[in-house]
Amino acid sequence: MGFHSLENIEKEFQTFQILNEQGEIVNEEEKPDLSDDELKELMRRMVYTRMLDQRSISLNRQGRLGFYAPTAGQEASQLASHFALEKEDFLLPGYRDVPQIIWHGLPLHKAFLFSKGHYEGNQLPEDLNILPPQIIIGAQIIQAAGVALGLKMRDKKAVAVTYTGDGGSSQGDFYEGINFAGVYNVPAIFIVQNNRFAISVPVELQTNAKTIAQKAVAAGIEGIQVDGMDPLAVYAVTKKARERALNGEGPTLIETLTYRYGPHTMAGDDPTRYRTEETDNEWEKKDPLVRFRKYLGSKNLWSDEEEEIVIEQAKKEIKEAIQLADKAPKQKVTDLIGFMFEKLPKNLEEQMEEYKAKESK
Repeated sequence: MGFHSLENIEKEFQTFQILNEQGEIVNEEEKPDLSDDELKELMRRMVYTRMLDQRSISLNRQGRLGFYAPTAGQEASQLASHFALEKEDFLLPGYRDVPQIIWHGLPLHKAFLFSKGHYEGNQLPEDLNILPPQIIIGAQIIQAAGVALGLKMRDKKAVAVTYTGDGGSSQGDFYEGINFAGVYNVPAIFIVQNNRFAISVPVELQTNAKTIAQKAVAAGIEGIQVDGMDPLAVYAVTKKARERALNGEGPTLIETLTYRYGPHTMAGDDPTRYRTEETDNEWEKKDPLVRFRKYLGSKNLWSDEEEEIVIEQAKKEIKEAIQLADKAPKQKVTDLIGFMFEKLPKNLEEQMEEYKAKESK
């Protein structure tokens, strides 16, 4: 009857890997051309970000941070993909993707202010090409298609890159965004970080497709699934996707197979209710930091002493940043009303006067 074989399509989407769990190169011809210094810098960022995650969880428990989504386990997916980008590229993160925008140039204290819900957390440096982390699941995907269209129309040599999770790929915005991007052949990279459980729903209940990457087929764009615990593989596919976009070859959907070791957020999620200890142990063996540490160690590029220096630097800078964030002026209702419009409508003028009176007491 002319039906296309789903099985044949799914066979096309094999997991791309360069570095195995033992830190050994298993795909020599695809190994990216990174210098020793670049390899060390990527490791430094991953170690720093793991410490930032641990400290952020602690600060959240102390009540010094607000909303926080843990990132441990996803460092290769987040930071190796970002490492393949350039300063002029535009990032549209989800709420778990704060590390990427920090390494893109967001001051650390601003990231803490975002977590605290302070408006200064979204007052960004003018030369920083990011949007604030998106709380609405999947909304950034449509926005990324639009930003990429803008870059194309202005002949900018840059790409728009957005991140979501496997749960985000179930949203209508996901399909609308990748379809729009395909229609207009825009320079966009859509990265779906498949950490297998969204908030608590296993990926098998998110989709009947064997991979999220294959959803690119329906949108007429390129798609690839990559080992998201392998920094070299994630870097390589992102760099290739960026080159394709700049060459006018259109957008790419990248699915990174990864895992978050902590809860979905610090707002009461208990992963032991939906994840087994066996699954946790299986993914801990794939830890991107352990894998990359073994690889760099085999090349005599990394030592315990170097790692300790990074950890101590992170602790120092995090301490300074949270102290700076704590000094931000307390938010007032009049601040929030004043930001909403250039010229306030009548009802908000009345509320502004009401709250000015309250705040002056």
